Amino acid sequence: MTNPTQDPLAQTLPAVPPLAPITYIAAYIATLGANAKEAASLLAQATPQAKALALQATAQALLAREDELLRANAEDLQALAGGEKSASFVERLTLTHEGVQAMAAAMLDIAAQDDPVGRELARFDRPNGLVIKRISVPIGVIAMVYESRPNVGADAGALCLKSGNAVILRGGSESLLSSLVIVDCFKTGLLAAGLPQASVQMVATPNRAAVRELLHATGTVDLAIPRGGRGLVSLVQRESRVPTLLHLEGNNHTYIHTDADFDQALAIVQNAKMRRTGICGATECVVIDQAVATRFLPLLAKKLTGCTLRGDVQACAILPNIEKADATDWDTEYLDSILSIKLVDDLPAAIAFVQAHSSGHTDAIVTKDQNVANQFMLEIDSAVVMHNTSTQFSDGGEFGMGAEIGIATGKMHARGPVGAEQLTSFKYLVFGQGQTRP
Repeated sequence: MTNPTQDPLAQTLPAVPPLAPITYIAAYIATLGANAKEAASLLAQATPQAKALALQATAQALLAREDELLRANAEDLQALAGGEKSASFVERLTLTHEGVQAMAAAMLDIAAQDDPVGRELARFDRPNGLVIKRISVPIGVIAMVYESRPNVGADAGALCLKSGNAVILRGGSESLLSSLVIVDCFKTGLLAAGLPQASVQMVATPNRAAVRELLHATGTVDLAIPRGGRGLVSLVQRESRVPTLLHLEGNNHTYIHTDADFDQALAIVQNAKMRRTGICGATECVVIDQAVATRFLPLLAKKLTGCTLRGDVQACAILPNIEKADATDWDTEYLDSILSIKLVDDLPAAIAFVQAHSSGHTDAIVTKDQNVANQFMLEIDSAVVMHNTSTQFSDGGEFGMGAEIGIATGKMHARGPVGAEQLTSFKYLVFGQGQTRP
């Protein structure tokens, strides 16, 4: 750890002009990376108490500077005035008193959790007397590339700090002013705990060349995590030369089986679609068994006031006033008050449809038949599969992680909500008494 008043990595980085040449951007990212790498080596040795103190002090700083943060957010929003951003995009960008309180509460929750570093994951006592232990360790330096939501930076910074990782945040340019205040609160918390302030850094330029340089920083960045729409994820997949942990879009489904309780199903779909339409856990498509569609669909249309429904031919025959879905609807994450409807013959057809169109994020079934639910949950190959509940529960906070850095939709290392524990790797410690190998 460093002395709280003498942080060797606390030097102020120069401001980066939006139109700075690529050589300037490359040098800037190299400096961020070098600082992060040194900070990571110190942070890996930090005590659980120091990390908890840093998070507590950061939460206090957020609350103390709420007015400043909300003013910065208002400036970010003002810059969008008259633009073409969707209402859901603006909603994700907007911070409120309740939102700031929630960010601080999540940090305190993460601070109170057991430390994920140094856990003994496995032990092997070998016949030759060797004792081999597998223990959890930080990953190192994480590059977090995300879009408009400034609270993502707060969650990512907190989870990386808890797991002993240094993080370089590159948020959307639309939320830059808000994000800079949040990162400055982290610096206050880190300083209070005697931890390097470069443990949490921000790419303080909207210049998109910085993203490419960050993704090419193989000498300093150990893992890149994108969180945003398909365009951002595709960019990271295409450009990154460092390992990536993908958070793909949430094209999520809720399947209404023949044996569903209608009252329960209506409440679940209403919540899964309309509670917050702009989050990745929202249901975007409802799949309904033909046997109950004639009775269920009119009830659903009445329940989803203010939601545009787009149905296949069979659904439109039952509800003539809804829009007709086209082939693109089945693969679209609307992040808006729009829901597609697909009617199917039976469980195998529902599984086949969901498998073909799901983004692998979260899918759900509503049914009273446990055997049917078990088959659906076994065969659907998504990171999170649910029975009789809203897909909006697909969230790190709801899973008891305090927050999440994203919902991993790949199959390597981590999958589903990624909390502090999922941001660790492991290594082996081998203990001997002079053994040599024959």
